[in-house]
Amino acid sequence: MGVAGRKWLIRTIVAFAICPTSHHAVAADDFFRGKTVTLVVGYSVGGGYDQYARALARHFGSRIPGNPNVLVQNMPGAASLTAVRYLDANAARDGTVITTFDPGLITESFAAPDVFRLRFSDYQWLGSMLRDVRICYAWGATGIKTWDDMMKRKEFLIGTTAKGSNAYVNGAILRKIFHAPVRQIAGYPGSNEQRLALERGELEGNCGSWTAIPQEWIVNHKINALVRFSPKRPADMPANVPFVNELATSQQQKDLLDVLNGSGELGRPFIVAKAVPADRAAALRTALEAVIKDDGFLAEAQKQNLLLDPVSGEEAEKIIATIYAAPPELTRKVKEVLE
Repeated sequence: MGVAGRKWLIRTIVAFAICPTSHHAVAADDFFRGKTVTLVVGYSVGGGYDQYARALARHFGSRIPGNPNVLVQNMPGAASLTAVRYLDANAARDGTVITTFDPGLITESFAAPDVFRLRFSDYQWLGSMLRDVRICYAWGATGIKTWDDMMKRKEFLIGTTAKGSNAYVNGAILRKIFHAPVRQIAGYPGSNEQRLALERGELEGNCGSWTAIPQEWIVNHKINALVRFSPKRPADMPANVPFVNELATSQQQKDLLDVLNGSGELGRPFIVAKAVPADRAAALRTALEAVIKDDGFLAEAQKQNLLLDPVSGEEAEKIIATIYAAPPELTRKVKEVLE
């Protein structure tokens, strides 16, 4: 090889050393150009998961290599499990289908693997837009203002979509650990339908994400927050709302609550199938991180009162690994709560 050839080879090696991901970026660019990426939402239109997905969809395509179109598809069913199973059933496993789902399913799948027959460590995690702050609350017209008021009731009716949702987990915690007089009415497609049921008087309260509660309800004191499932308290949440671990009477209860509430850290998650090529999953993960830092998206999120506290894909996978690593005795206790 001549001197010129050697110089060319050296420049090429240096270029690849400086930019080791350039090949993946080009590959992803070639793949996504002209395609449509579908964000599958595991709940009905109008709820918190849907709202976050639609806000993301309006900015996501411009951040993905090749600038594909992005659309949202609602696929409610089994507390969003239908949308998760879709990834490995009929969905294209090439990076064009992404699912956002209720992370309460993680706790359920960990406690009852023989029923769910899936592990959330078997998916590629793009990340989450929010570390959730979940609460249980009472409709103001019921006269229930505090935890103690609720505990004195003969029965307290709240809604849920199905077993496996975070709302179900929250309600099960109240029933099984604290022996609260809670009865959960299942079968609602999403939080929007449950809000309508509250306004009609069919339900007396609910459990859900603080960010998904209509701002008008908060401002006009239409609800009373009874307990929160996160040590973090948003600035607009009343200071007297207790953290559930503060109500525990033993360290064993606190350990159990930590596992049951662990999935709340992944409040608005996005995943793709394991079979999606790694370079495309990496491109989608990078695009999600870029959107969450984008000024235009941040302005829209603020206008819609969408709180943002993102979790990276890498951190999400670590949280999942920690949940599945719980010791057998703790696993047994979690299963007893959720049965």
